[in-house]
Amino acid sequence: MKFFVIFAMLMLASCAPASMQSAVMPPYVSDTPLKEGLRKFPQIGDNMPPVSVAVYSFLDRTGQRKPADNIASISTAVTQGAEIYLIKALADLSDGKWFSVVERAGMDNLIKERQLIRNTRQQFNGEKAQELAPLKFAGIIIEGGIVGYDSNKYTGGLGARVMGIGPMVEWRVDVVTIGIRIVSVLTGDVLVSVSTEKTILSTNIGVNIFKFYDMGTKVLEVEAGTSTNEPVNYATRQAIEQAVVEMVREGKRKRMWTYDETKVPKQFTNIINSDQEEKTK
Repeated sequence: MKFFVIFAMLMLASCAPASMQSAVMPPYVSDTPLKEGLRKFPQIGDNMPPVSVAVYSFLDRTGQRKPADNIASISTAVTQGAEIYLIKALADLSDGKWFSVVERAGMDNLIKERQLIRNTRQQFNGEKAQELAPLKFAGIIIEGGIVGYDSNKYTGGLGARVMGIGPMVEWRVDVVTIGIRIVSVLTGDVLVSVSTEKTILSTNIGVNIFKFYDMGTKVLEVEAGTSTNEPVNYATRQAIEQAVVEMVREGKRKRMWTYDETKVPKQFTNIINSDQEEKTK
């Protein structure tokens, strides 16, 4: 029994540094599984130029705080800068051949910088100062936001012990919901409106040992485990990327534009096929 105790202590001591080292990583470029599919998405048809779009904001409309046990958290459950992910997804679609995104989120800074350039040119060149080119305007505005965050939609666990020794698994599933729409600048009509959801999985795996020894007068209790939580920002970004693709598909259905469906990447073909099967039923 003493050998077993020493072995358990050595196992715990060796696992801790390994798990800590795996958590320490150098900076890296964060990509989602859909990014490559976005870039390989077929370009807009009929030789149309990229559609000029503006994104003013993409706000958190959930009002949810980060889930926490026994405390009142002041941190929000989802990111407050989701427009960065939306702009990136629009720019990545077909490697920029679908949308031309104009700056609107930092419009104040853009106007100030243009005014600074204009004043500087006039100060040094006077009436001969070269005028700035006009700002590019957008034909459509993309609105929307993060409209839902449901925590603990599914929870569960499984465990078993034989003579006080056994594993245990617990899981929890949260859901983030994205809403996005296309608005015509000329008429104000909502041309397209879509919604997507992405699950967020958290798991906890552990092993428990609870044993009495030495004629039932001494007890040994050992617990070891690890937990994995899918980043909320990562899931939000994937939901936004999927929403951009769904927006393009809905626009094609409404004959706003066309593209070659035979060239759609595998990341999206399963979704398209499932939708077509439902329509034929």
